[in-house]
Amino acid sequence: MENSKSATETIDIVQISLMAAIIFIATSVIHVPTFIGVLHLGDSMVFLSAILLGRKKSSVASAVGMSLFDLLNGYTYWAPFTLIIKGVMGYIAGTIAYRKNYNGDNLKNNIFAFVVAGIWMIVAYYIGGTIILTFISKQNAFQQALIISLKDIPTNIIQVIGGIALAIPLIAALKIKIRNYI
Repeated sequence: MENSKSATETIDIVQISLMAAIIFIATSVIHVPTFIGVLHLGDSMVFLSAILLGRKKSSVASAVGMSLFDLLNGYTYWAPFTLIIKGVMGYIAGTIAYRKNYNGDNLKNNIFAFVVAGIWMIVAYYIGGTIILTFISKQNAFQQALIISLKDIPTNIIQVIGGIALAIPLIAALKIKIRNYI
């Protein structure tokens, strides 16, 4: 019995690690700096991880992969925020995608899951930007930071829409491949 539990834990660690690496790579390969953040393709992999791994493993993989990007690409201030924001984003997407009997197989429900998770991300990064501009950079009053942080909302909306647009066909293709091997 102990050996099977150990094997399951090993598989979980491998799956989380691989997905975190994929999220990191997708974020790193094509990213464009914005006013106080970055536009990237990593959200598509967060959505993919929610479907392939479920909420808990997606949460960890998303948090680690995106935070690693921040730490290694000059967005160090953002890393603690990203750890929480992307972790919760993966958790939300996975929770909604697997609610009831959907099991990540219902396209409309998955899109709903990604939209809700994306709204979480947009709001959370707005709050994070306000905190960074007010308390960390200490160059702006709170009211100014609230206004300045609005500048990255359109970029984050584009990022979520792009992430969904990339994730949906990729999920469909991978699910077909996976079913063919099972």
